[in-house]
Amino acid sequence: MPQFITANGIRLHIDDAGPKDAPPVVFGNALGCDMRIWDAVLPHLPPGLRLIRYDTRGHGLSDCPPGPYAMGTLVRDAEALLDALQVREAVFVGLSLGGMVAQGLAVKRLDLLRAVVLSNTAARIGTAAQWQQRIDAVGAGGPAALTDTLMPRWFTRAFRDSPPAQAIRSMVERQPGEGYAGCCAAISGTDFYTPTSGLRLPCLGIAASEDGSTPADLVRETVELIPGARFALLRRAGHMAPVERPEAYAALLSGFLREIGHV
Repeated sequence: MPQFITANGIRLHIDDAGPKDAPPVVFGNALGCDMRIWDAVLPHLPPGLRLIRYDTRGHGLSDCPPGPYAMGTLVRDAEALLDALQVREAVFVGLSLGGMVAQGLAVKRLDLLRAVVLSNTAARIGTAAQWQQRIDAVGAGGPAALTDTLMPRWFTRAFRDSPPAQAIRSMVERQPGEGYAGCCAAISGTDFYTPTSGLRLPCLGIAASEDGSTPADLVRETVELIPGARFALLRRAGHMAPVERPEAYAALLSGFLREIGHV
């Protein structure tokens, strides 16, 4: 049965697995995706963790209030979720949009987090004009209007026609257009370069060699804003690295969790 929790005035679809007193790891999703992007990663993580996933507002089974959304609202969703679950000292793993939420949450509520994993993300992604074009396309044809463009950015050529990649394509196409466009607006209005440069907590940055949405150099530039942060590059992977190379991704994440004493 699906799990739901009310946070920041909306109902969020969550998956809260593992002992409630275990070290928590929270996962934030990419734009257009839901919590299933982590399905293939979780079995390869160390035992004894509390693994918390949630669908971003306007995505998956979470509520889809009218847009546009602000990044501050998405950060408050995550904050309210962790408060409601009585979670502290979490490691927040954020992919793309989820990585922006991770940065904002760390700036606002460092008491909730022990560390962040900034995966295939940046302090600023794209331009306002680019995001408006995407919003307009979704308004005219729904998220399905974007998938032909997204797939080459998200997956390597060798992986693009695989069942996992095609499942992600279907996932994006089935998202509510209002939620997708609302989160596009949130990304468009976000520039975390200055706030992120003030963070002081353990950080792992993960980039992919063939990421066409957040290229490795962009990810590295953001990660290097945080003193002491570690950067890792996954070869033979695109933007959706945890889907394309789940075992290698899990190995990086597991190593970081051990390095900071979270397991």
